[in-house]
Amino acid sequence: MDNQEQVREFLTSRRAKISPEQAGLPAGTRRRVPGLRRSEVAALADMSVEYYAKLERGNLAGASPAVLEAVARALRLDDAERAHLLHLAQAADGTDALTRPRRRPAPRQWKAHPSLQWTLDAITAGPAVVSNGRMDVLAVNPLARAFYTDLYANPDNQANLARFQFLDPATRRFYPDWDLFADMAVAILRREAGRDPHDKDLHDLVGELSTRSKDFRTRWGAHDVRRHGTGTGTKRFHHPTVGDLTLAYEALDLAAEPGLHMTVYTAEPASPSEEALRLLASWAATGPARDRRAVSEG
Repeated sequence: MDNQEQVREFLTSRRAKISPEQAGLPAGTRRRVPGLRRSEVAALADMSVEYYAKLERGNLAGASPAVLEAVARALRLDDAERAHLLHLAQAADGTDALTRPRRRPAPRQWKAHPSLQWTLDAITAGPAVVSNGRMDVLAVNPLARAFYTDLYANPDNQANLARFQFLDPATRRFYPDWDLFADMAVAILRREAGRDPHDKDLHDLVGELSTRSKDFRTRWGAHDVRRHGTGTGTKRFHHPTVGDLTLAYEALDLAAEPGLHMTVYTAEPASPSEEALRLLASWAATGPARDRRAVSEG
């Protein structure tokens, strides 16, 4: 993925999202583009128009942390967007070890360390999943395998949540808030692309989804980013066997496995969703999900 193109499209898209009123500037008249003008961003960032124009053309190499922070402040970037801008700058410089060309192991070549799989299997109250920034599901506990029965039912998904989201019609049922999940998936992939522009597997995945899904293509062009790894919140699901589920989640980076994340879903005690998870666990033990081999064992 071309770094300059990513920088140019990201900065341009962020500038277009901010109205003059939001930036405390007069709206004026005869605006030909949405959002702020380059000159207005430059003024807010306290730099020359020429220098900001150079940055927006994709030339982030050599930009200091102070300059990047000034741009982030002027464009009102959130934490995930600031991190994305920093990764883009590091890739432009070629100084960060995270951005050096390398090929990560393919999902089926990676195998969870026994202690990690033991940890997953010890979590019995809800689904627990290990994934990477490409949204490959790499290891699960038994309840997660039953939870994602639609994911595993279709070999074309290749145990990848992004393919599942955009190429498998089953997700329209599984995710009641489909558009929200779609936005989140693309934002996660966009941030990963900025963090590791040399990841060939990610490049191939984005190309496949862009070719096969208009929904993905439209969202990819928006250049929104989202942090993948740490976080908490609530999501709604509809499982084909146990029905509606409202689950809280906690997502954590795995310190021993850089770039990998564990997400654990749980239900509110004494709620219908908790009862549904109990039913799912029983179904997993006796029904089609009793084959509990780890994803990495394929």
